[in-house]
Amino acid sequence: MSLPHLLLATLPAQGHVNPILALAKILIRNGIDVTFATSLYAKQRIAKATDDITNCISFAAYSDVHDEGCKPNDDPKQYMIEIRNRSSNTLRETILSSAEQGRPVTCLVYSLLLPWAAVVASEMHIPSVLLWVQPATVLDIYYSYFNGYSDEINNSSNDPSWAIQLPKLPLLGKRDLPSFVLPPSDDHKVFALSTCKEHLELLDAETKPKVLVNTFDSLEPDALKAIEDYELIAIGPLIPSAFLDGNYPSDKGVGGDLFHKSEDYMQWLNSKPECSVVYVSFGSLLRLPKVQMEEIAKGLLECGRPFLWVIRVNEKQEEEKDDDELSCLEELEKLGKIVPWCSQLEVLTNHSLGCFVTHCGWNSTLEGIACGVPVVAFPHWADQGTTAKLIQDVWRTGLRVNPREDGTVESDEIKRCIETIFDNEEKSRELRDNARKWKNIARESMKEGGSSTKNLKAFVEELGDFQVKNVLSKI
Repeated sequence: MSLPHLLLATLPAQGHVNPILALAKILIRNGIDVTFATSLYAKQRIAKATDDITNCISFAAYSDVHDEGCKPNDDPKQYMIEIRNRSSNTLRETILSSAEQGRPVTCLVYSLLLPWAAVVASEMHIPSVLLWVQPATVLDIYYSYFNGYSDEINNSSNDPSWAIQLPKLPLLGKRDLPSFVLPPSDDHKVFALSTCKEHLELLDAETKPKVLVNTFDSLEPDALKAIEDYELIAIGPLIPSAFLDGNYPSDKGVGGDLFHKSEDYMQWLNSKPECSVVYVSFGSLLRLPKVQMEEIAKGLLECGRPFLWVIRVNEKQEEEKDDDELSCLEELEKLGKIVPWCSQLEVLTNHSLGCFVTHCGWNSTLEGIACGVPVVAFPHWADQGTTAKLIQDVWRTGLRVNPREDGTVESDEIKRCIETIFDNEEKSRELRDNARKWKNIARESMKEGGSSTKNLKAFVEELGDFQVKNVLSKI
């Protein structure tokens, strides 16, 4: 009997491609047949960073009408409509052609924001499973919102003193909830929330559906058990082997960098003393307003510590780019280094790294945990506020910034958080001790016999059972 063949489908965005590609590599190393469905643009970027394992992946790529990459002014709603139509057709064709080639798809694994993939799998009579690429805690919040808590959240969350106790979760204030469940509503929130609802409705139609989660058992033990009707399976952190178990030292990149990175920052980092550099990055999507960028710049200058700051190049007209230039750029470049993109894991594991100022995207958060770096949590939207809550109050590996009423975080607050991490006082030592503790637990979870490794192995073995049963049912 042949081993299972998994079809992996993902949205062609950095935060979605990276974890599912890491999963693909793990599966291939264990002899599992993998086909990876994503856009032509994402496939081309992955191909530029190929390694021996990535070369073993079969790709099912489709045009999303943005084969050179999305632009900031593109309509996200129209883009998702194109993705839905084109990826659905590709999934159907791939399932049919794989069967004709004698390697039938055993299971379709799809990531967040692709609920229609489960519909395609059902139409083609194969099982599917959602890969949740945010904290398990966030899935629990969405589930609670659509199962009895939406009125309280909508009606009470404007009260500054309001907090809500959801089943098996810590007490959550307004700023700790995913932004999409909070009033007032807008088109983006309506779209995101309706897609989450579609995910949950598809899961609810199954009996005890399985959900793969990019987390590990010790990190979110209660959240993984909060939804009694679902089986949440922790299989993370899904990052390259070289930064976890070390079994594959050449696996240093996710292979899914959708941006062009600078080349000389590692030499600069290597020249700095141990635990001295502040690393600042706000991910692949977020674009901060000019006033906030100026406050960050001022805060970094006031700290006086060397820093590496990722500021993405915007797709704008040249005259508009001039307006974005920081007023203190010359001073900044004397103290630190500004780059358009970098290999984040290489940065986080460098001896010089002492602090990570992050937007609290889930990939970045898990990478910070796995590398043992204390963080300044600087959340903005989506799941980031929930993650910041967990960082500061549950895992205690970082400090969360406190913004003004208009949402801007002032330079003094940025300096306060950074200096608290570096000053070697009691709080600093606590944060660093906890960061080291979670680093060790994260790495243990992905080793042979670790919790996430065992969880994934059990999941794949069940797929093998399905394959046998499926064949027998046709005899």
